[in-house]
Amino acid sequence: MRKSSAHVSRNVFRRTALISFHFSRRQVLCQSFLPLRAAARAGILPDMFKVLLPGTFDPPTNGHLNILRRASRLFDAVEVVIAVNPGKSYLFSAEERLAMMTTMAEGLPNVSVSTWNGLIVDFADRIGVHVIVRGVRALADFDYEFELSLMNRSLNPRIETIFLPTDQKYSVIRSSAIKDIAVFGGDISGMVPPNVAKALYGKLRGKGVKAAEPAESPPGS
Repeated sequence: MRKSSAHVSRNVFRRTALISFHFSRRQVLCQSFLPLRAAARAGILPDMFKVLLPGTFDPPTNGHLNILRRASRLFDAVEVVIAVNPGKSYLFSAEERLAMMTTMAEGLPNVSVSTWNGLIVDFADRIGVHVIVRGVRALADFDYEFELSLMNRSLNPRIETIFLPTDQKYSVIRSSAIKDIAVFGGDISGMVPPNVAKALYGKLRGKGVKAAEPAESPPGS
């Protein structure tokens, strides 16, 4: 049966649109990776694309874990850097935060965890990695992180920063708020991994805070 001219015209239009779409998509993808290629030629990015994921992680949260897992899928290797500032007080020691983050990184073979008591740009130079990944939850986060990225570049022009927006379900999770909730025995199971929740309740009880882990819900509730 002979196809109508209108039918043929529609098929030609669809093929043309499809080819145009794929070409435009490929062009956009190529253009988006041009800065990375230029960075590689400039020596900022080595053959293995390794990044730093710095933070205090006091305590680590599910939001941190979400960014860590996504970064491990995006990049060849991720170095988690736990900040240790002698002038700042922490609930957990550097060793405790290292242990918690190491447990959280289990199952992610391209992730390693370290502590550092100096400038992150100095750590970057020490291991030869000059790309920093930071998670941002909202506009207020971005303002702070943007200024921090400018400061890092002023200290070391080779430093680049990549921002990853946090998944919406973790956008209100903050380490400081989680500690406050735990003090009053609130349920933080959806905010932190199990090992962190256990460590947090234990730490608070050790400090004399009457923080009891919330009772488990009865079966069928």
